[in-house]
Amino acid sequence: MSSIVADRYQLLAPVGKGATGVVWRAYDQLLERDVALKEIALPPGPEASHRRRKVVREARMAARLSHRGIVTVHNLVEEPERLWIVMEFLEALTLHDTVVQAGPLPVDLVAKLGRRLLEALRHAHDGGVVHRDIKPANIMLTGDRVVLADFGFAAFEGAATTSMRGTPAFIAPEALQGLGGTREADMWSFGATLYMAVEGRTPFRTVNSIAALIEALREPPRAPRRAGVLEPILRGLLRKDPASRLSSARAHEMLMDLRRHSAA
Repeated sequence: MSSIVADRYQLLAPVGKGATGVVWRAYDQLLERDVALKEIALPPGPEASHRRRKVVREARMAARLSHRGIVTVHNLVEEPERLWIVMEFLEALTLHDTVVQAGPLPVDLVAKLGRRLLEALRHAHDGGVVHRDIKPANIMLTGDRVVLADFGFAAFEGAATTSMRGTPAFIAPEALQGLGGTREADMWSFGATLYMAVEGRTPFRTVNSIAALIEALREPPRAPRRAGVLEPILRGLLRKDPASRLSSARAHEMLMDLRRHSAA
């Protein structure tokens, strides 16, 4: 594999590996700026054309979103054996790394992060796009920005889903049964992410295992110990029934109420 992609992007170093591919730091020689390139290798055989169409469709979905809280997609490069999604490069820690290093975050900070993240998520939902893999590792914290990354699992809302998509500890119960791909499922994942940020642990006792999947379907989330005024919001977001789960509008209203009360 050449270190220059599309006669333009110079690969510098891998910076991460997600569920859908390796992410590289690269240099855009034309515009003279750092960028991130997600390398997505295509499988052999007839599956390659299906995978190619899917990646192109998802990249186009992500590119149509323009919001300060969403990683910007700049370009898509197609090669015979792989595709490259060109995105803005962020010097940032993930929310996951921040919690691992610093421990549970203060309630007021988590509320602030939640408001900004929810604004980005509502922008995506208003555009008919659901994320399907919201989790602390996909939340970037840089300066005063809270950025939702990796729309590699994204889909148009209402699109048929035939497989489970997402990360077990943060996936909605209905998505475990192939009924995800909705804004309600995104809201569950948003709630589980806020829970992790303020509690320093996931809502369920086991993670990333079959046991976690079963527990998510059958057991209530662990009672929060540190969430304080965030607890009603977390409980509303983590309701098993999607129809009774907090909507993005209601969750945003409740988070804004917390800000007004803290300023009073």
